Order: sequence, then structure tokens, then C-alpha cells
Amino acid sequence: MNIPTPNSSDKPKKSTFKVIITNVTFWVLIAIIAGILLGHFSPENGMKMEIVGKTFVDIIKLFIGPIIFLTIVLGISGMGNLKKVGRIGVKALGYFEIVSTIALAIGVTIAYVFKPGKIDKTGLALQDASQYTNHAAENFSWLQFFLSNFTLQVLLAAIVCGIALNFYRKREQTILVLERFSKVVFTGLKYVMYLAPIGAFGGMAYTIGKFGLQTLIPLGKLMLCVYLTMILFVFLILGSILKYYKISIVSILKYIKEELLLVLGTSSSEAALPSIMVKLERMGCSKSVVGLVIPTGYSFNLDGTSIYLSMSVIFLAQLYDVHLSFFEILSVIGILMITSKGAAGVTGSGFIVLASTLTAIHKIPVEGLAFLLGVDKFMSEARAITNLIGNTVATIVISKSEHDFTELNLEPVVEG
Repeated sequence: MNIPTPNSSDKPKKSTFKVIITNVTFWVLIAIIAGILLGHFSPENGMKMEIVGKTFVDIIKLFIGPIIFLTIVLGISGMGNLKKVGRIGVKALGYFEIVSTIALAIGVTIAYVFKPGKIDKTGLALQDASQYTNHAAENFSWLQFFLSNFTLQVLLAAIVCGIALNFYRKREQTILVLERFSKVVFTGLKYVMYLAPIGAFGGMAYTIGKFGLQTLIPLGKLMLCVYLTMILFVFLILGSILKYYKISIVSILKYIKEELLLVLGTSSSEAALPSIMVKLERMGCSKSVVGLVIPTGYSFNLDGTSIYLSMSVIFLAQLYDVHLSFFEILSVIGILMITSKGAAGVTGSGFIVLASTLTAIHKIPVEGLAFLLGVDKFMSEARAITNLIGNTVATIVISKSEHDFTELNLEPVVEG
């Protein structure tokens, strides 16, 4: 009697239905749709869901500080070579500046070609933002901006501690303790992420309930331009960069689809920061590069924010029929190259950056930011998603340039 030899085909396979219903991505998508429906058909109840989405993001933010600190300290101390740390830092900042400048230029160009600001002003449902924007413009302080930017503070502290640890006598023992603590933090995060659908539902229900779908009609052209520009940037610019390394941008987007959906639901790229770091390491990027590039990129490599800010300035200029000379356009790009850095680190800082930029060029009324209030929330998803993709590509590029990239692994994660 012949006994069949066990092989992979004999192993029981999960049904497609079971795989789908046990996938967090599926439930996040369902939650987003449910949030849209609740916010649209019952705005009052949708707005009450704000606390749900906000609480989830607040819980995620509790992990950001420890994760950034631990990954950077372990990354720098694990290298044992401060020259390499400096080299990666210089490469990352150079890359960030070049790509962010391209994003700003694309935003300005598309805004001038499609002229989203040339719309009927009477059709705009204005909200009074003059008090907030004037306050932001008059009281903007770089010192205060740094003091209120938690990511930058942790980043600086981690770099100092990582460098100092290289000179510590008990370096190995300290690294061992930090690695154990890091495992505990990431394990806790794993269980918190099971709440992602609830957070996405709350964030989307509040957004639709508060602003409504009908308020988007007058500013639909601006929204369409912003979304199309970001899609163009992701597939043409970032796609071309990855193509140089023989990697498909589509395959990368499929690999990080859970993080993209989470950002879509919560409107916060911070919500996906911890998990994207884990996925990049699993993909093949070195832990030290991930630990340095991702946290730094969250403050200095904001491609989506750069596109949005540049298009918003041109949009307001068109809305007020203000002509900007070529030199003034270059000035806008130059100012935004500086002011946009760290813009994602503080809630509402996009308006502060825009207010300070408009104040600097002295031609467009700061009160014009009122036109953006109604749609800013809806465009924040596009900004956050583009920022996340931009930092993912940046990490791959720096890791490849350092020859510190193992074989590309884009297999889906199977939870045991």
C-alpha cells in the first residue's frame, strides 16, 4: 500500500472568505464606508463620533515617542560607526530637499495650468477664519514651533543619546535592555492596531457629519487638482525613482495598503508610523536606515504637504485676482521650502505655515484662508497618504544607496 508523501498541496488551506473577514484591511475599508454613510445620513450622530477617531489616534501617538527614540538610538548605537550615521543623515536630508522642491514646483505648475482659483466667489460658503489666521500669522515663532513639535524633540534627543551610547562602557548591556523594551512596545502596538477599524470609522463619520458632501461642490476643482497632482507625483516622480532600482511603485503600494487605508480613515500619517517602520524592515531595508530616515522624514520630507501648500497659495492668488511675478513665485517656493519642514508635526500647522507664507509675500490677504476651511479636512487625507508614500520610497532609496538592503520581500504578513 502506497502512502502519499505529504506536500504543500495537502495542507489545509483557508477559504477565501475566511481570509477576507480575518483581514484588518477589510474591516478598515468597511469602517470607512460605514463612517461616510453615518456622517452623510445622520450628521449629528456622525459628529459625535469625533471622540472615537481622536481617541484611537491619541493612543497611537503614545507609541510614537518610544518607537522613534528606541529605533534611532538602537540604529545609531548598532552601527558602531558614527561616520555612517552622518553619511546617512546627509543623504537623507539632501534627498528630502530635492524631492520636496520638485513637489512644490509641480504644485505651482498644475495650479497655474488648471487655475482652480478661477471660480465663482459667490458660490463659496465662507467660515470666519480671520481671527485664527491673523493670530497664527502675528504670533508665529520658530522657537515655539520647535517646542510644540514633539517629533522633532524626540528625534534630537534620540540622536544625542545614540551617539553618546557609542562611548558608554556598558554599551552592549544597554543595547540588550533597549532591544527587549522595544519588543514589548511593538507587541503592545500590534494589539492596539486591531482597533484600527474603529478609529477609521470615527474619523470618517465626524468628517462627513461636520462638513457634509454638498459643501465640497464650490471647491471641487481645487480638490480635484490637488488629488490629481499627488497621483501624478506618486506614479511619475516616486515611481521613476523606484524604477531606477527596478522596483514597481504599484507593488509597494499593495504592500503598504493597510497603512494607506488607516491614514485614509484617520487623516493622520502618524497613525501608520509605527507599523510602516516594521514593514520596511521586513521588506528588506536595514533597521538602522529605517530608524533614522522615517522619523526624520516625518518632519522634513512632506511631499504631500508641499504640494498642498504651494497649490493653496496660487489658488488664493487666483481667487483674489492677484498677479504674482516669476520672481515672486520663486520666492513662494523658497519660503515654503523652509516653512513646510515639520508642518505635519503640529495639529493645524498647515494654516500656520500658509499664514506665515502669505504674510511674508505681502500680496495675498491672510483672511483668504477662510476659503480653505471647508475642504482642508478632506484634502488632509491626500496629504497624509502622499507623505507616507514619499517617506517609504525615501527609506528604500537611502537603504539601497548604502548597499544595506536585503532581498526584496513583499510577501503579505501572516498573523499566527
